[in-house]
Amino acid sequence: MDQQLIEKIKSEVFTNLEEKFDPSHDRLHIERVFKLACLLQEKEGGDLDIIIPASLMHDYCPTEKDSSNRKFASQVSADEAVDFLASLGLKEHCLAGIHHAIVAHSFSAKIEPKTLEAKIVQDADRLDALGSVGIGRTFSVGARFKSRFYHESDPWGEHRELDDRSHTLDHFFVKLLKLADSLQTKTAKELAIPRMKIMKLFLDHLKEELRTRP
Repeated sequence: MDQQLIEKIKSEVFTNLEEKFDPSHDRLHIERVFKLACLLQEKEGGDLDIIIPASLMHDYCPTEKDSSNRKFASQVSADEAVDFLASLGLKEHCLAGIHHAIVAHSFSAKIEPKTLEAKIVQDADRLDALGSVGIGRTFSVGARFKSRFYHESDPWGEHRELDDRSHTLDHFFVKLLKLADSLQTKTAKELAIPRMKIMKLFLDHLKEELRTRP
């Protein structure tokens, strides 16, 4: 894909995101997902004319995670993204592939990616939820929800129902530690291994620190 076209897409996306600042879904997140998607494409193949726009515009119309419309966010982003990309002259077969990749990337939407390009975009987005960056993003989201870091008397949810809206630590067990099993491509699964180790090491250290509380 032409670099000038990529810069036009980035400019549009970043301008859109500035209106609603969220450190867990900001331009740095977009750049990381874009780079991960390109890395996956180098190993797995796929059409960059679909992968690049879809990875850059997957969160084009961000919606708060606690919104009742959250499960529709990727559909809205896909619709709006395709309208913008059509104005730049992208071909119809690319637009269809981009639309599906954006819709299917969402964890909340629960839509199966049916193309290699959609699998790559979904994997890239999920990889960014893992590892050191994933830990930081998780606690950033928790802060936006005004959630406590952990449940005071039962941090690990051993004797209660998990609630990741009230306790950020619960999100590791509700979602994050399960993400690696949902990855679609061989390369993404390989990249997830060290990221999962980091997250599990963090949890091990945190458990030890909480044991030393007075």
